[in-house]
Amino acid sequence: MKIVVTGTRGIPNVMGGVETHCEELFPRMARRGFDVTVVRRSDYVKDGLKEWEGVKLVDIDSPKRKSFEAIIHTFRAINEAKRMGADVVHIHAIGPALLVPYARMLGMRVVFTHHGPDYDRDKWGMAAKVMLKLGERMGCMFADEVIVISDVIRNLIKRKYGRTSHVHLIYNGVSRPEVCDYPEYFSELGIEKGKYILGMCRFVPEKNLHHLVAAFAQVKAEELRGKKDSGIRLVLAGDTDFEDDYSRGLKEMARKNGVILTGFIKGKKLHSLLTNCRAYCLPSSHEGLPIALLEAMSYGVRVVVSDIPANLEVGLADGDYFPVGNVEALAEKLKGVIGQPVRRIDYDMAKYDWEKIADRVAEVYRGEC
Repeated sequence: MKIVVTGTRGIPNVMGGVETHCEELFPRMARRGFDVTVVRRSDYVKDGLKEWEGVKLVDIDSPKRKSFEAIIHTFRAINEAKRMGADVVHIHAIGPALLVPYARMLGMRVVFTHHGPDYDRDKWGMAAKVMLKLGERMGCMFADEVIVISDVIRNLIKRKYGRTSHVHLIYNGVSRPEVCDYPEYFSELGIEKGKYILGMCRFVPEKNLHHLVAAFAQVKAEELRGKKDSGIRLVLAGDTDFEDDYSRGLKEMARKNGVILTGFIKGKKLHSLLTNCRAYCLPSSHEGLPIALLEAMSYGVRVVVSDIPANLEVGLADGDYFPVGNVEALAEKLKGVIGQPVRRIDYDMAKYDWEKIADRVAEVYRGEC
């Protein structure tokens, strides 16, 4: 069966939750005997690869403008899928889903994965939000099969569109943790094992990293007044696709408060930060089902997250949540983390197993569920 994937910027090593999802899922689908092609946006990939981990890669140009790069690229990718004789077009995210009816009109079966209501993201203006909502409607009403990554999203499309048939709850997954040390990198950053709090995500408004920096600054100011420096640092791992006023302001705010910025990292650098952090914090106001949070949990680290529905669905202890947007409450949580010994937690990660997830997606492709 020939599967063509669009709606992602590309794989491998491209920043983003959808990109991480595709990077983990589609090599597994190739190993299950599917002929998988991922159509990538050429501005995000400069590796020259034509195949990776059994997945064929096709690069197509699209204007690098956040307002319409996804829809133009998806249009071109669907045309390429038709030319290739695809049996299934798998479209990711609600923006690209605007073209689900077009793919159906060309005679291809369409699987649509809803990764979250992106129109809730702060970066979009009114016109973009309208188009994203229309994309969600087109995907949910006209895709042959709809995959949702959380029960929150499944309930959303049931309530808004009345769709329950051929809707499949298949969670995001997480790989086995690669526990490691990287002392040279820690020396470069100026941090010590167990003496830093980690924030790991894209630098966009809805992730609320400015709240994390502000809360951490409050904690350090209190330490300074009490003349009792814990030596704990804040590390932000990530960056932005489109440098804008928010990302520039966040970076400046971070530097003024002594926060360490790593930029976008993967591999051993990221694994070592996850292995040795004191806690991971995700203060976001919008998520589908955050892979970054699942990754931190897989390493058994303490997590502090906002009480939005997607984070609540993970089922953490009550003490791991704080009210979204409440900087003072987040500061209190951070003080608690700093004041306690480093501890590891044995989270139940069974339902986030990528192998089981791949088996479920294979059933969707074959029409077995």
